[in-house]
Amino acid sequence: MSRTVVVAGVGMVPFAKPGKSDPYTVMASTAARTALADAGIAYHDAEQVYVGYVYGDSCAGQRAMYEVGLSGAPIINVNNNCATGSTALFLARQAVASGAVECALAVGFEQMIPGPLIKLFQDRPIPTELVAGALDRTDGIDKGAPLAPQYFAAAGRHYMKEHGIKPSTFAKISVKARKHASLNPFAIFREPVTEDEVLASPAVSDPLTRLQCCPPTCGAAAAVICSRDFATRHGIDARVTIAAQVMATDIPGTFDAGNMMRSVGYDMAKGAAQRAYDAAGIGPEDVDVVELHDCFTANELIAYEALGLTPEGTAERFIVEGDNTFGGKVVTNPSGGLLSKGHPLGATGLAQCTELTWQLRGMSGARQVEGARIALQHNLGLGGACVITLYRAD
Repeated sequence: MSRTVVVAGVGMVPFAKPGKSDPYTVMASTAARTALADAGIAYHDAEQVYVGYVYGDSCAGQRAMYEVGLSGAPIINVNNNCATGSTALFLARQAVASGAVECALAVGFEQMIPGPLIKLFQDRPIPTELVAGALDRTDGIDKGAPLAPQYFAAAGRHYMKEHGIKPSTFAKISVKARKHASLNPFAIFREPVTEDEVLASPAVSDPLTRLQCCPPTCGAAAAVICSRDFATRHGIDARVTIAAQVMATDIPGTFDAGNMMRSVGYDMAKGAAQRAYDAAGIGPEDVDVVELHDCFTANELIAYEALGLTPEGTAERFIVEGDNTFGGKVVTNPSGGLLSKGHPLGATGLAQCTELTWQLRGMSGARQVEGARIALQHNLGLGGACVITLYRAD
């Protein structure tokens, strides 16, 4: 059994730098209340609640939602690295589509600390150990530097070597992100930057500079998911539906192909995207607006091809000709993306959902993609998980 699934309500709080945010209990409860108010329902109407976060103690989801109410409904805590928010959404959508519930609430939050992601447990293998092993075999590891930027920088170098593109191509993605973010009051980094400024910012891992890396931030976002019957009974705006959603993990060959693009999620994204397109009966050429996982500029570039937005080997032309922005073929990250909003791990996927729902409702103000009807969401977590969601406006 599979039913039409409606995005009934969305909400998020403006993201903030670590140390400058409200406690997670305030951020998450505010996002949840906003989504519920957007749907026009009460907390007790949600039969199940999925709460995603990465850096928090067990049952932090309950503690946050208890600020909203004590309904007795199941609250499931979700952790899937950087794809946590979309994983919570995936579970809520699945519960509704299967007929298990009529209405579910998905919430994601993160209260982060400054600096790069760190290993919290020193006495056990890291979850990205296979990615690290692939990097060590292909490029070597700088043990004095954070691993995440090294992973994606190596993927960028592989693409550069294979297709002969310039480092400045990656920088153009940061320029585009800030230009979009200047129109988004929910983004932290809204000041425009030039290509030269991006390239001159401190080096992180060749070819990536600081302005090509998303910073850790704190924030929360939420979405109410329901059946069409529930929406009708409660007078809910049911224009935005989930046309298809696929979650993928790594496949054979991902870590031993000598290709860091594959090791950082290209395989997952490509496979999940194709399955989602097939399920929805549409193609990448039908997509009007995309929120994709631009944790680093290199990942945005390779995602263009993994998602089928441009043929393999043509990402540089796609960027240089402006096909990734307003007036081009498809607007990518009109919100400014992770590069401009930052990346509160558990909140990112649901913030993407919120942005795309606003876009499909025509509620995005100055950054509105005119006539947007089909939206694509790409949320990636190394370790690994990739969630692709296609939305349709009826």
